[in-house]
Amino acid sequence: MSKLYLVPTPIGNLEDMTLRAIRVLKEVSVVLAEDTRTSGKLLKHFDIETPMFSHHMHNEHKTVASLVRRIKTGEAMALISDAGTPAISDPGFLLSRACIEAGVPIDCLPGATAFVPALVNSGLPNDKFIFEGFLPVKKGRQTRLTLLAAEPRTMIFYESPHKLLKTLQDFCTYFGPERPLSVSREITKLFEETIRDTAQEVLDHYTAQPAKGEIVIVVGGKPNLKASKK
Repeated sequence: MSKLYLVPTPIGNLEDMTLRAIRVLKEVSVVLAEDTRTSGKLLKHFDIETPMFSHHMHNEHKTVASLVRRIKTGEAMALISDAGTPAISDPGFLLSRACIEAGVPIDCLPGATAFVPALVNSGLPNDKFIFEGFLPVKKGRQTRLTLLAAEPRTMIFYESPHKLLKTLQDFCTYFGPERPLSVSREITKLFEETIRDTAQEVLDHYTAQPAKGEIVIVVGGKPNLKASKK
């Protein structure tokens, strides 16, 4: 019986690809890719000729059982997403869980993910934090934001450029306009930037200068008013 490898891929800069990741992708029988067109460019860059199989959020429910069977019969497979670590706001959880339930070994390689550099670069407390990923678009959004308004730990969110202003406006409403936060975009890429300020100031900035690229928002937790008065 072989195993499933979860292989992180660069979120922008191809130099962040690890030597181990390249070796594994060359040695496995199949590479499961979120988008074979995107991953095809990556594999070509590193001279990886391993066959690819499409595995994404629209077909993973249908393919998980057959993939687990194939791995149990001896195939080694590697799962990659378009960028970053599989299963972090990307496909991967369902297959990983199914492999664990079937007794199939899993090996997750360390590597690129967007929220860690964004958190460290934010200047906000990182000894304790929560990762929220993408907020609900409609149903459950207000409930979630109301709950998070009282969260004392630093919070991390993913967001798309065209929804950034809406999310920043919601943060001003539910967390308060003075809540500290940072927006990191295009991490590891040519036009990487991090804007750190209050929720209102960051909202004003991106209202005047619309954002492009992949975005991570890091928000300070609710301050301990009792502690601050001592």
